[in-house]
Amino acid sequence: MEFTAEQIANFINGKIIGDKNTVITGVSPIENGQSGHLSFVAQERFSHFIDTTDCSVLIVSQNLLKENHTYSPVIIAVEDAYLSFQILMNLYNDLKKKKSGIEQPSSVSHSAVIGDDVYIGAFTYISDKAVIGDNCQIYPQVYIGKGVKIGKNCKIDSGARIYDGCVIGDNCIIHSNTVIGGDGFGFQLSPEGFKKIPQLGNVILEDDVEIGSNCSIDRATIGSTVIGKGTKIDNLIQIAHNVRIGQNNVIAAQAGIAGSTKIGDWNQIGGQAGIVGHIEIGNQVKIQAQSGVNSSVKDKEVLYGSPAIPAGDYRRSYVHFRNFGDIITRINNLENNKK
Repeated sequence: MEFTAEQIANFINGKIIGDKNTVITGVSPIENGQSGHLSFVAQERFSHFIDTTDCSVLIVSQNLLKENHTYSPVIIAVEDAYLSFQILMNLYNDLKKKKSGIEQPSSVSHSAVIGDDVYIGAFTYISDKAVIGDNCQIYPQVYIGKGVKIGKNCKIDSGARIYDGCVIGDNCIIHSNTVIGGDGFGFQLSPEGFKKIPQLGNVILEDDVEIGSNCSIDRATIGSTVIGKGTKIDNLIQIAHNVRIGQNNVIAAQAGIAGSTKIGDWNQIGGQAGIVGHIEIGNQVKIQAQSGVNSSVKDKEVLYGSPAIPAGDYRRSYVHFRNFGDIITRINNLENNKK
């Protein structure tokens, strides 16, 4: 697609400095700008690129611009260049033509209900009584189990698996090779070994949830494993049976959450964090990467370490830990001097 600087500025309510008719045909990162491309500068540390980039058009935060300065690229001045660029990318994504229709070979049960303007890719299997909402994009090699309900405007990428009875809300994205609704890790020790406990519940993804690739979200033993509205989950994450995650959380890659833990709203969980089962995490909690959480957490706590403790305590302790050898030597010297 081609756009003029004027068209772009109108999309994001920006002010043009330069030729409004300049045409862009692509987007580049600012450090590798190309002629005919668009990029953005939102932070002071990247401001030197404004005068050196080969990009033809730049979206720039107003506070980074100099008065009476002549710029080589066309400038679109906005209050927040990063936010404006995000808005523009979302608009561009919406303009891209979506696919529709059912590709062959694929298998769609006669009892499945398929909404309007749905795309179903080749080698996809949709089971009995599944419901697919309007404007969904189901890419090739997806499995959708019996009785699954998927809302409107969802995107299910290639290789994803959604097991029987699970419920997906509107505007959800599930990336490739993720499994929604596999059995929870439930076993009972007996004299003969570990006996499997049937996992009879399901998984519910509320509206506007995004799940990265290669994630596993286990079905509940009884009831539902729930991922709340607006929550975003990175790649390679394990969420166990009967976990309940609230709204607008972000969880970074390789984190693991054990069974029946409850997590509130607006939390940030770092990569490789581990959270034990049957505890409660409050609201607006920040758990730093690689932290191990083994007890319930109050609202607005910031945790670090394993087992995780308040981040300030961890950092103060770590200063001493790095000097632990010297501290031991000093203590031994003091004790020897007393003798």
